[in-house]
Amino acid sequence: MPVTVKICGINTADAMHAAVAGGAGYVGLMFYPASPRFLALEAAARLAIPVPDGIERVGVFVDAPDEVIARTLDAVPIDMLQLHGAEPPRRVAEIRNRFGLPVIKAIKIAGPDDLAEARIHESAADMLLFDAKPPVEMADALPGGNALAFDWRIIAGHRWPRPWMLSGGLTAANLGQAVGTSGAVRVDVSSGVETAPGEKDPALIRAFIQAAAEA
Repeated sequence: MPVTVKICGINTADAMHAAVAGGAGYVGLMFYPASPRFLALEAAARLAIPVPDGIERVGVFVDAPDEVIARTLDAVPIDMLQLHGAEPPRRVAEIRNRFGLPVIKAIKIAGPDDLAEARIHESAADMLLFDAKPPVEMADALPGGNALAFDWRIIAGHRWPRPWMLSGGLTAANLGQAVGTSGAVRVDVSSGVETAPGEKDPALIRAFIQAAAEA
């Protein structure tokens, strides 16, 4: 089964073009103000509007109130919402029902015990995204995009009632191993296609998508 790619945290036209032309299935736009990939609404709209049909435009939020999500959706064409904070299942379901869009819920993994978090979100979200949980001693850790990987064996062999996506520390170099170990058929990358936090490299985007095609 082919591996579908999500390029997350896109913030320039060159990066968006590389993702779209390369064959990404999802493109992520960041609406978390503390992120170096954060986009103002006008800039996000300029990037999102030209994206062709068949590529899902994902708006990424972290514990955002309804009014922030509503204001974003009024300004930017978004196909899916990604919740990357501490949103409990009830909040995930509220957002899904209020805005009528599919929801991806990020689950942060450090060890096997963290899989319990995925199980309690199964009925509320449309898709799960497994990302690395930053260690408590990591200074200035973001909710995601920290260039950290978790032990992919933790999720290997599990069967989830929802589609799921692998994230966290992925690069073109380790993607084949990550897919082979975890069994992922959808992968998400942000820092792994950057030269510095928030600085997407079109060549790295193309290389990552090519690696997914070969995985």
